[in-house]
Amino acid sequence: MATAATKPGQDTAVWKPHHNPWVIALTVTLATFMEVLDTSIANVSLPHIAGSLAASQSEATWVISSYLVANAVILPISGYLATLIGRKRFYMTCVAIFGASSLLCGLAPSLGTLLFFRVLQGLGGGGLATSEQAILADTFEPKKRGQAFALYGLAVVTAPAIGPLVGGWITDNYQWRWIFFINVPVALISMYLTNRVVEDPPHLIEAVRKARAGLIKIDYTGFLFTALGFGCLEVVLDKGQEDDWFGSHFITTFTVICIASIAALIVWELWQIRQGRKPVIELRLFRSRTFTLSFVMMFILGIALYGTTILIPQMLQTLMGYTATNAGKTLSLGGIATLICMPIVGILIAKVDARYLLAFGFAVTSVALFHMTTIHLTMSLSYAAWLRFFQACGLGFMFIPIQTLSYVGVPMEGNNDVSGLTNLARNMGGSVGTALVSTLLARQAQRHQTYLGAHVIGGSSAYLQATTQMSHHLVTGGLSLTGANSAAMLRLYQQLQQQAAILSYIDIIRFFAIAALCMVPLPFIMRKSRGGVAMH
Repeated sequence: MATAATKPGQDTAVWKPHHNPWVIALTVTLATFMEVLDTSIANVSLPHIAGSLAASQSEATWVISSYLVANAVILPISGYLATLIGRKRFYMTCVAIFGASSLLCGLAPSLGTLLFFRVLQGLGGGGLATSEQAILADTFEPKKRGQAFALYGLAVVTAPAIGPLVGGWITDNYQWRWIFFINVPVALISMYLTNRVVEDPPHLIEAVRKARAGLIKIDYTGFLFTALGFGCLEVVLDKGQEDDWFGSHFITTFTVICIASIAALIVWELWQIRQGRKPVIELRLFRSRTFTLSFVMMFILGIALYGTTILIPQMLQTLMGYTATNAGKTLSLGGIATLICMPIVGILIAKVDARYLLAFGFAVTSVALFHMTTIHLTMSLSYAAWLRFFQACGLGFMFIPIQTLSYVGVPMEGNNDVSGLTNLARNMGGSVGTALVSTLLARQAQRHQTYLGAHVIGGSSAYLQATTQMSHHLVTGGLSLTGANSAAMLRLYQQLQQQAAILSYIDIIRFFAIAALCMVPLPFIMRKSRGGVAMH
């Protein structure tokens, strides 16, 4: 392994890797892309997995949930682990676990074993994105980080969007097990390249030396509270709507454990800091107004990104009858928008105040989401795809500035912690966005259906005219008059349900638009930037 030696008194700020930074960036992005892809690639394959393993559809949803729960557990502590054992060693360990568990997932003979291996896969995969982000922050000097984060952003923003499309194509043309097998060669290539080109900076080498000498005490209590708190939170968000939220003893119990564990974690970590020990989660970062606002805005970005990624294909499939593959294509155009915008933002951020770019990104996203409320039941697939394209244009202007600003004023020794917390914010935002979509969709559809139903009066001329016209059409198709009347009323009720559903989708999109709009002024609360980088 290539590592840099550290001389006494050497300034880590002047450290530079021995290999080309862009080679390092491409190397670490490879496995991260596959890991983020795995958060959504299995969604469309659940019916096939359930049928193959003799499980119900509801049981099969744990294939997704188990992975997300494991991700939620490892994300906040990944920076701490990377400091203890070395970031390169931690990253390669995560790649190895991710690759081996992917192979075992594909070979799983039962749902129980598949879920167990998915947990391992989530634990291994959860450390990849955080490690990559920290590696990029250390490898590139501050004025070039925007371009590096553009590459990272392409992976974490595009992968969830194309995941359902890739998963559907593999399942339709091969077998669901191949959605896991494809990770194996990527993991092997990633491990080889990482071993050759990635290296730890001097401050991490020194931290590992102290840990091995017993100078850094491992915080097992912090690990326990973190795993319980964020693991239970992910279960609540993922299963809440399915189990009717607090009408379920299961959800209520997990909520209580989550709140108690996170409260205990905060108290414990603050005590650890006062004792001069290394905390599992570096809460002192939140003393920085810039970092705190970056954390909040990354959370909102996660809500909008993952929420709409689920909402659009679901709407096209359930209301308009498109196949999963065609519905997934609407997200692909958004991926193209991301490919166009992120490199541009990566160049601009070295020349323009990052706060302006960030405010512009949220404004564009808000306007695009408000425009998306023009959806209707007769719109074409291309219209839906262009709506997604306009929304995705704003993502590049949000993602890269947030990532860049979150590191401002943080010493190199804190890059691992910043990476872990910002990735936690994005993933938790994604889980909240998914939960909001499922909950609001069910409840708003019911509210709209009740309202519309109350205004469908059986004796009204409009109702009688509609049923008469539809009955006449059905009679000419061969039905009896009585059967035609019954079928006409059923079709009208189905239309009412569809109208209620599309109104509920519009309500959710409008909610996301308002949330993005509320973020527009926040960047200007951050410190004024000079030369493209915010200063403290």
